[in-house]
Amino acid sequence: MNESEITGVFHGIVGRELFSISGTPVTTATALTFFLILVVTFWISAIVQKALERGMRRRGVAAEGTVAAARRLTHYAILALGFGVGLQTVGIDLTALFAAGAFFAVAMGFAMQNITQNFVSGVILLVERTIKPQDVLEVEGRMVRVLHLGTRATVVRTLDEEELIVPNSVLVQSTVTNYTLRDPLVRLRVMVGVTYDSDMKQVRQVLEHATAELPWRSRQRDPVILMKAFGSSSVDWEVSVWVEEPWRLAGHSSELHEAIWFALKDAGIVIAFPQLDLHLDPPVTRALAASGSSESA
Repeated sequence: MNESEITGVFHGIVGRELFSISGTPVTTATALTFFLILVVTFWISAIVQKALERGMRRRGVAAEGTVAAARRLTHYAILALGFGVGLQTVGIDLTALFAAGAFFAVAMGFAMQNITQNFVSGVILLVERTIKPQDVLEVEGRMVRVLHLGTRATVVRTLDEEELIVPNSVLVQSTVTNYTLRDPLVRLRVMVGVTYDSDMKQVRQVLEHATAELPWRSRQRDPVILMKAFGSSSVDWEVSVWVEEPWRLAGHSSELHEAIWFALKDAGIVIAFPQLDLHLDPPVTRALAASGSSESA
């Protein structure tokens, strides 16, 4: 086989039409060109991400979540740009392509509505930074700690050491309590009722002393003791302290209950319980007395 034949075979392989898109033939050469552009796009994205990370570190941005969010968004933007350039380079008109695939795009949009919604919600979370890894949240009535913040879903861990996958749309569209958004301080409240014959000044002193001795409470704020209500069987008090470990809120609540219980018990103050006084009309009393006398006889 001479040189001209080899050249002809090469051109035949390279110029072979594989398929067509919107009337534009895609040959082996254009497919290889498109693949090469994608490889270069990934390479450029990696370089830009590293440069961006170095620049953010140099400017004092040390939060891993912020840096990761910036790198991820940059990567997506460069990939979209490279994909568009690749299609244009191989001769595919994007306008014609989008027009030809409009019906398919609408169908896919309906089919992937939830996925798209979660993806957009993930981008919003990455940009706003209202939820970050290691944050303690209350989602749908459960306290959880964020392990990983993804573009489609967020992985969290519950107090029972269960790992849950929460769709990002849930975190964006519903009310979520973030205990560590600005600071880790959380207010812990406990209600306790004492009998009406208790010395209320002594009750306040005992509660203040019990909360002041707690080793785990935050010293940034003083405990708050409030007389809240005159109940049917008790005078109700509210005891509040602040803690700096939201994840241990349940354990601290138990310890606060125990401290109040033993402090009131040592002081001789009775914690009230529901009581019911029964008053009978005189005819009923006489009838019962007569009934008891007849039975005795």
